[in-house]
Amino acid sequence: MKETAYLLQAALISAWWVGLASNEAFFAAFQFDEIPSTAFWAFFAPDVILIAALSTARAYKQNSAIELVILGAFAYASLYCVNATVLTASGYLPTGLMLVGLTYNAFLCFSDLAFRASSTSMAWNAIKTLIQTVCIWTMALVIVPYVILDAFGSFILPTPGIWLLVGGLLFGGFSLLGLTSAYFMVRDGAGTPLPLDQTNNLVVSGPYHYVRNPMAISGIGQGLAVAIIFQSVPLLIYVGLGVLVWQLVVRPIEERDMTRRFGESYLEYCRHVSCWIPTFGRRAG
Repeated sequence: MKETAYLLQAALISAWWVGLASNEAFFAAFQFDEIPSTAFWAFFAPDVILIAALSTARAYKQNSAIELVILGAFAYASLYCVNATVLTASGYLPTGLMLVGLTYNAFLCFSDLAFRASSTSMAWNAIKTLIQTVCIWTMALVIVPYVILDAFGSFILPTPGIWLLVGGLLFGGFSLLGLTSAYFMVRDGAGTPLPLDQTNNLVVSGPYHYVRNPMAISGIGQGLAVAIIFQSVPLLIYVGLGVLVWQLVVRPIEERDMTRRFGESYLEYCRHVSCWIPTFGRRAG
């Protein structure tokens, strides 16, 4: 599971540097005002050696020390970027990307600690779920898209038309799916959708009766809707990367934890209900 995650990381970092070297607009989107580009290229060798190369090595050899070195490299790069953003009031995209990388690697290093059961209080779980939803939607569907659009100089308020209509309808539909899924998580799961504060019971009702990951589908659909509204290729790539990371990294780790906690009940559920494609007319268990 981790092997795939580190191999994906190595591939994405390599592709990122290729993009920086081959496309001026892509390179410009990741720069800080008043900091010369030579300072940016100074990170090339450390990035390739300490992150890309070591990620490849970790993909083929299990070693916790390598994981911690990679995490430390991301921590240093993240601190540099945060400081550069504070000093120049720019570079929000590279800083955000480094912080995402830092979080990603912290999750890989300490994934066993990332899943814990929630309180069984329905009222308290409902409040926490509402707070989680507001925070995650604001970050993933407002702040990150704005930073991406602004970095590529393509932030223009959408005008009335077919794209706004289609995107708006999709966003509304997928948002309703997400809220409905969260409701069943709280009601029948005695927990919240967040892995750090997860359910106590296996949820097979509501949308979960037809598909195993309705909340992931909801988030992907919402992101796709935002990309359609702004007619943005960078946002479409952002959504595609989210799908890739969820499918190859988050899902296997989450499913391993679900199997550990719910055993045969979860395995039986998986045999009857698809991960991504709704299976109508079948019993979820």
